[in-house]
Amino acid sequence: MISRTWSRTPIALTLAFAILSTYSMVSLAAQGQTGPSGDLSVVGEVSVNGAKAISGATVFSDSTITTAQNSSAVVSLGKLGRVELLPNSSLKINFTDASIAGSLDAGRVRLSTPSGVTANVTTKDGSAIADSSQPNVFLVDVECGNTVINTQTGRVELRAGTTAKQITAGNQDAAGQAAPGTRCTRLATPGMKGIGGGALAALLLAAGGAIAAAIIAASSDDEFQFGGSPIVISPSR
Repeated sequence: MISRTWSRTPIALTLAFAILSTYSMVSLAAQGQTGPSGDLSVVGEVSVNGAKAISGATVFSDSTITTAQNSSAVVSLGKLGRVELLPNSSLKINFTDASIAGSLDAGRVRLSTPSGVTANVTTKDGSAIADSSQPNVFLVDVECGNTVINTQTGRVELRAGTTAKQITAGNQDAAGQAAPGTRCTRLATPGMKGIGGGALAALLLAAGGAIAAAIIAASSDDEFQFGGSPIVISPSR
């Protein structure tokens, strides 16, 4: 009996040390975070800073969120509004107590913000800057190789090089050149810039319910809540 007890002691000590070490690292990571955070909701395969993410995770500023095919992610930022990544997208997100900023490397992202919140998204072609004096819902699309801005609510300024274009609700504009063979060139129609009228109509129809919910949530004092225990995801270094 004594020999069995002594043989189990190293295993128990090893397990206890591993658990203690893991707990300590998680605690230090959480203590090192400051400023606002967002709640994550995912559909399909989503990663944050290269690590697989699930609904209920906590996202901090300076994080990179990536969605796979047929996948999407929503970052709820409470009174700041929300950020929605559509499939095959990659966005580095930064936020403060009064602003949201994103750098879109691939795909599409939709921002919904109330008045008083500064919001902008940068791409390789330029920047989309929302008018903070009013609520805004706008889509930034780089799927075709260029940058297409669609303003659904409010007003967004598209800055590219030395030019600045005001895009009001219900309108869109583009910067850069769409890659040949993409949907933007295949479906382009006269009088439309970047994305075809049919594709735009389908996109807006699919987004209608989400947009309405985003505007209501962004304009209220309540924050989005997701079930499950929160999982802290540290920003990339």
